[in-house]
Amino acid sequence: MSNGILYIARHGESEWNTLGKWTGWTDVSLTEKGKADARMVGESFLKGVVFDAIYTSDLRRTYETLDAMMEGAENPLRAHDPNVLHAPELKERDYGVYTGKDKWEVQKEVPADVFTGIRRGWDYPIPEGENLAQVYERVVPYFEHEILPKLQRGQKILIVAHGNSIRALMKYLDNITDEGIADVEMPLGHLLVYTFGESDKPTDKRDLSIVVGETKA
Repeated sequence: MSNGILYIARHGESEWNTLGKWTGWTDVSLTEKGKADARMVGESFLKGVVFDAIYTSDLRRTYETLDAMMEGAENPLRAHDPNVLHAPELKERDYGVYTGKDKWEVQKEVPADVFTGIRRGWDYPIPEGENLAQVYERVVPYFEHEILPKLQRGQKILIVAHGNSIRALMKYLDNITDEGIADVEMPLGHLLVYTFGESDKPTDKRDLSIVVGETKA
C-alpha cells in the first residue's frame, strides 16, 4: 500500500489581514495579493497532484484560496465541486469580543502576557469566543474520524484552513506541548506536507513555502 499524503494550506491574505483585524468567523474575502500568492503555491507545489479528497472550512477565504491554488496548479477542480467538503469544524477560532478589533491597538492597551495569551496561548480565556484548546476539541476529532482513515488507506488529501485551526492540528500531528504551541505559527504562503503509514501520526513532514510580502498574522 502506498503512503498517504496530507497537504495543509492556510488561506491567503484576507481583507482583514491587511487591516490587522482579528477576523475569526467573519466571512471576509481574499485580497488580490492573497489570490496571487495562492496561485503561486499551486503553481510551485501542486501541479500534477491528484487529490482523493479536499477539505476547506465553511468560510469563503478558504474557498477562494482553493480556487486560486487549483488555478495555479492547472487543475480544473474548484471549491464548488461536489467532491470538495466544506467543514465548519475546520474554521478559524472565534475571537469573541476581540473580533474586528485591531490587534496592534489591543497590544498597546494590555500587558504583554495578556496579548500573548489572546493571540497565541493554549487555554487563555476569550470572552464570548474560543481559545486554542477549544478549537482543538473540534478540529482533532473531525480529523481522526473523517480524514485520518483515508490517509491510512494511502490517499492524498488537501486541507485549506486557517491559522488557528491548522495550529490545533499541528499540535496533534507534531506532538507539541501546551506551552510549546505558543511559539508555533502557520505563516501565509506555506504548504505543510505530511506522510502517513498505517499509524495515526505522520512518518515525515515537509514545510514548503513561497516568498510573500510581510503580513502580520
